[in-house]
Amino acid sequence: MSVRSTVISQFERAAIEQKIELPPLTDDLNLLNSGLNSLSFAMIVLRMEELLGFDPFDAAEEVQVPATFGEFVHLYEEAPG
Repeated sequence: MSVRSTVISQFERAAIEQKIELPPLTDDLNLLNSGLNSLSFAMIVLRMEELLGFDPFDAAEEVQVPATFGEFVHLYEEAPG
């Protein structure tokens, strides 16, 4: 499974758990308009760490908080490994 597919599946899982309907997960989707709340994002990051073995937000260098879905995916695609 690709990193993008993994991220999409975790966003979909969070939406099901929160009982919300996600808009299309396009690269330019503003995360604030996704319908997910901060707890949902925390769970997504935690699950991504479990699946991929790293947390890009826990990196030695400063990480810019992603504003769009594409930026979120890119953080994981560009991670070490």
